[in-house]
Amino acid sequence: MRIAVLSDIHGNLGALDAVRADIARRGADLIVDLGDLLSGPLQVEATADRLIALGWPTIAGNHERQVLNDPFERMSESDRHAVAHLRADQRDWLRGLPASLRLNDDVLMVHGTPRSDLECFIETIDASGMRAATSAEAAERAGDADARVILCGHTHVPRGLRLDDGRLIVNPGSVGLQAYADDRPHPYKVENDSPQARYAIVERGRDGEWRVEFVAVDYDWNAAAELALRNGRPDWARALATGRI
Repeated sequence: MRIAVLSDIHGNLGALDAVRADIARRGADLIVDLGDLLSGPLQVEATADRLIALGWPTIAGNHERQVLNDPFERMSESDRHAVAHLRADQRDWLRGLPASLRLNDDVLMVHGTPRSDLECFIETIDASGMRAATSAEAAERAGDADARVILCGHTHVPRGLRLDDGRLIVNPGSVGLQAYADDRPHPYKVENDSPQARYAIVERGRDGEWRVEFVAVDYDWNAAAELALRNGRPDWARALATGRI
């Protein structure tokens, strides 16, 4: 079985379409999406329509939860932009997305970790910033989830980690945004150092073992950056154009 794994599109329709074209070229039995679909200063409505039409197995990320539930005055700029551009039928679609999804006996989809859509899985944020999580840290976050493959997003960092018990944790990186900064729970930044859209392919071999391939895809990131700038987000414009903040 060959699964293309997407996460953190953040309304970047150009990046999404480029990734779809690349998947069509490489081939996949299934395409799945790990959430944070729309929030950001880009093409919220058009991206929602595209994803609804595609009908992929999709879960909600923390931004979907925030857009649907948080008071407007407490929302981030990215979530406010999404709220302002979502139709009622699109909001209904978001409400129907599960927080996690078991694809089959082997594969579990989560956004952050099995217990939280805000928790980093294979990265750790501490007073020094963001670093790769240890195997022990990731195993504690995985808990008793018995899937052989756990797919996660949230951090925008493409990375895989095989735990000592053989479980494979895979973050495909972000389709739509390759750099950002945050201050919770400590100040940190993510920079993938290039603007390509990211996704991953996980595949079960003839030996039954699951393996992962990480993919970076060119698209018109300058057009995305220009749109972000027109919508008042120079921080996104730089991140989109360079993969740095």
